[in-house]
Amino acid sequence: MAAGERAAEPLAELSHYVVARPIYSEAGFQDENERRPPLPPTLRERAQAACSCSKKRAFQITKSFLPILEWLPGYRVKEWLVSDIISGVSTGLVATLQGLAYALLASVPVGYGLYSAFFPILTYFFLGTSRHISVGPFPVVSLMVGSVVLSMAPDENFIIDSSNATGANSTGTVVDTESRDAQRVLIASTLTFLVGILQVIFGVLQIGFIVRYLADPLVGGFTTAAAFQVFVSQLKIVLNVSTKNYNGVLSIIYTLIETFERIGTTNIADLIAGLLTIFICMVVKEINDRFKHKIPIPIPIEVIVTIVATGISYAADLENKYNAGIVKSIPRGFLPPEPPDVSLFSQMIAASFSIAIVAYAIAVSVGKVYATKYGYAIDGNQEFIAFGISNIFSGAFSCFVATTALSRTAVQESTGGKTQVAGIISAGIVLIAIVALGKLLEPLQKSVLAAVVIANLKGMFMQVFDVPRLWRQNKVDAMIWVFTCVASIILGLDLGLLAGLLFGLLTVVLRVQFPSWGGFGNIPGTDIYKKVKDYKNIVEPEGVKILRFSSPIFYANIDGLKSSLKSTVGFDAVKVYNKRLKALRKIQKLIKKGKLKATKNGIISEPGITNEAFETDEEPEDNEDLQVPTKEVEIQVDWNSELPVKVNIPKVPIHSLILDFGAVTFLDIVAVRSIKTIIREFERIDVRVYFASYQDNLISQLERSAFFDDIVRKDIFFLTVHDAVLYIRNQMTCSDSQDPIFEKISLMQESKEPIEFTETTRTDDELDVQEEVCSLDLNVSIIQRILVVLLLCSTEPCR
Repeated sequence: MAAGERAAEPLAELSHYVVARPIYSEAGFQDENERRPPLPPTLRERAQAACSCSKKRAFQITKSFLPILEWLPGYRVKEWLVSDIISGVSTGLVATLQGLAYALLASVPVGYGLYSAFFPILTYFFLGTSRHISVGPFPVVSLMVGSVVLSMAPDENFIIDSSNATGANSTGTVVDTESRDAQRVLIASTLTFLVGILQVIFGVLQIGFIVRYLADPLVGGFTTAAAFQVFVSQLKIVLNVSTKNYNGVLSIIYTLIETFERIGTTNIADLIAGLLTIFICMVVKEINDRFKHKIPIPIPIEVIVTIVATGISYAADLENKYNAGIVKSIPRGFLPPEPPDVSLFSQMIAASFSIAIVAYAIAVSVGKVYATKYGYAIDGNQEFIAFGISNIFSGAFSCFVATTALSRTAVQESTGGKTQVAGIISAGIVLIAIVALGKLLEPLQKSVLAAVVIANLKGMFMQVFDVPRLWRQNKVDAMIWVFTCVASIILGLDLGLLAGLLFGLLTVVLRVQFPSWGGFGNIPGTDIYKKVKDYKNIVEPEGVKILRFSSPIFYANIDGLKSSLKSTVGFDAVKVYNKRLKALRKIQKLIKKGKLKATKNGIISEPGITNEAFETDEEPEDNEDLQVPTKEVEIQVDWNSELPVKVNIPKVPIHSLILDFGAVTFLDIVAVRSIKTIIREFERIDVRVYFASYQDNLISQLERSAFFDDIVRKDIFFLTVHDAVLYIRNQMTCSDSQDPIFEKISLMQESKEPIEFTETTRTDDELDVQEEVCSLDLNVSIIQRILVVLLLCSTEPCR
């Protein structure tokens, strides 16, 4: 037991601490600790640092541009190569099928999806900083590309006379699919080239931070809306129902309405194949998720379903017997590179900007997940450059925009992929499909590919269940999620993303413009200050109000600071001052009329007594010759008591106000001017304003803004709130020991007769120690005593 007590003693000592130090104002702290003002580097020093070069620096710059030089020399062949090969083969099979499927979203022939799954990997292998993402098409980005393609090359632009198409005498019109597909491929590749240029520019300008404005709730709502858009676009393919190509506001609604209007033309063979594919894929994916610790390699169900569906379609001749929609033709081998159509840039610049940001944001967000898991870093600016060069390179080979796919990256990581060696092996599998296996997939039904796309949307749709959790945790984030999702569905993905981004920024502005604030009080016996409303044992210092404003202060929220001040102190300083002036004028009139008398102690007496003015320092030689009888006299008026004039003056129960600026990170010039005005407004009604817990950069900012002068000095700034409270308490103790004859306001009074004073004295027994230190010599006249007190109080604190 004794040993236990001895062990507990050090713990009890460590649970308390006592600090003895002076009360620090900013001026005193700087003098005592010799503040060193920061010296910014000169232009020459900056130029030398930027332009200096050495072998080490050159090698670091090279490695930052070619991250492969960072990880490839340390590649563990014996440990990683087998895992990368297995992962590359599995990912390559999935990438082949997803490339074909996502080409439908981009509104280009399916064979070009294989190119988009192959070329971007080649450049990212050398330039990318993520070791685990699988580069290639992604449904959201592919759909955004498809919306641009359909808006610039709709079917209506390629309608020709059917007699010219068939060479027969049949009447009617048909769509020239060959010319249409060629134009759409050109538009998609040009868009990809432009997106790549923008991404490289963003990377060179080091603005990878832009993705930070795409908050997780915003991305969640956007991708969920995109999943809905993808589902509707693929639904008509599963049903094999032809509709118009809608774009812009409410396009998804129009497409859905027309799909159901023509649902009677559904192809049963395509519908059955699509539904079976969706069911089988989702069931097997659920098995992969639940038993991922027991299954060494996820079951490549998309590949299996595609092979089986291709075999069934070829054996049953579904195209001729049931009019099923099939792939028909897949180009074998590679097409020669083609330059982009620069004349189209002006028509797609706005869309390319949003696509560039979304593609980058998806890739970096996925890459950061695995980088955090495996303990390495992602360079956001280098990722911009890597994807930009990849898209420029692949755009020359008739590809559409590449990023990464969540499901494909999950396959690459879960099957043991360690580096981008797995990615280059997956590109080899896609290469085999391009060169040798393309013809074998021509009987495949398009509804099967659309079903594979829909089955992969499960994870995005499951994000809907995040909304209740977000609402419980942060209602603003939940509103951002819902607003972005609804806006993206109604306005389209590009405008919806912009609307969600602006809404998110608006919530930030509103939270800064209307921040939290509150009056603070002291926990007795400590230097801890908390909100008065939140704790029972809080005690507010007598005559002192403490306000904490938890936000940067700038032009947009300066009115919020003023209103919070009024609520905290309980009065408006300007109105109090104006009311006092009004009362002052009335009192002056009554004194002139002789209805009130200002006594030697400044007390307003009953009417009917002859008014006696205060005694001047020297008697005027000839009162009759005094042409200006009005002079300023000092009297004491208790503004919190009832006055003999009918003016409702708000009570001022405080003598000090402390502004806790611990959460204020910056001030603009409007805030600096307004704070100085606030100080003067409170000083006029005898309330001193102090500042506490400010950050050091605020002092420098105030110095640059010419905030300090003879009236506003650094000695009203204190390191902590407790420092300010103790200083005020000492000042009040000192002032209470003085003779309280000093005035509170000034009156203008007529004075034609000499003023008589009766000097008030005290016995030595009435003076305590504090009075002996602070009181003045009682042998001087009252006027001299007032002047001395004024001089002392204006130059230094009372001691």
